[in-house]
Amino acid sequence: MLGIDVVTRRLYEAPPDGFVAARAAAIEDARRGGDRDAAKRLAALKKPTVAAWVVNLVALRRPELIEELVELSTALRAAQRELRGDQLRELSTQRRQFVSSLVAAARRLAVEESGTAAGKLPLGDVEATFTAALADPEIAVQVRSGRLIRAVSYAGFGEVPRPRLRLVTDEDAETGEAPPEPSSATRERAAEEQRRRESERRRRELERELNTARADERRADGRLERAEDAEREAEHLVEDLDAELAELERRRTEAVADVARRKTARRAAERDAAAARRRVGDVQGALDELEAT
Repeated sequence: MLGIDVVTRRLYEAPPDGFVAARAAAIEDARRGGDRDAAKRLAALKKPTVAAWVVNLVALRRPELIEELVELSTALRAAQRELRGDQLRELSTQRRQFVSSLVAAARRLAVEESGTAAGKLPLGDVEATFTAALADPEIAVQVRSGRLIRAVSYAGFGEVPRPRLRLVTDEDAETGEAPPEPSSATRERAAEEQRRRESERRRRELERELNTARADERRADGRLERAEDAEREAEHLVEDLDAELAELERRRTEAVADVARRKTARRAAERDAAAARRRVGDVQGALDELEAT
């Protein structure tokens, strides 16, 4: 039997419409080989969506592209943390171009592997997943594994800070004087503080959204796992019933053959009995004739 890593890779490389049957065959091979741990680990593998499968193809067949994605992701997050506007704009342009090239590579691999027309592939979900991987290191890790089971998305890369406003007080209105113009250093500090607050606010919003999404994902994974367990149990029940039906059919065939044999034996016994009665009659007649003389 092949190693479980090789089997797992093949499961996630192949089009998902054959995943369940291939997984069942792999589990059966592991059981026949006496490797119960491998069978259990294979049974826990989840079927990917078509979009997740396309992403997995890139991770498994073109891992160098995923490494580039991780590097660009790191650079983007560093630019965001340091609020380097020019660099962030340049990296954002690279991000869009790189995601487009990833989607193109994914499309080619999926068409070659499955023969599916490119127009039928969920490339929007594929693009959203690559974009999310650039923004979130945890998603990037999942994409790099080549075992993604569903497409993911991300809320965005932050907002443009709004300009800082100064409140005009009643004292300013009474004097009729315009508020003093802040110095360039003051304006820069204010803008920096505003950017920091906006970035922090955005981070908290995204963390809340991420926590909600992860909770939804855990619940969905739980439902999916229960559904897959129920499906496996139903499949095992069908297999058991098929085996019982096969055994009953075999026993019925044997019983029909036994009836035929017993019918033949009964007919032979009937002939023997008739011949014996005729023999008794003949002997009895001969005895009666002898006694009459």
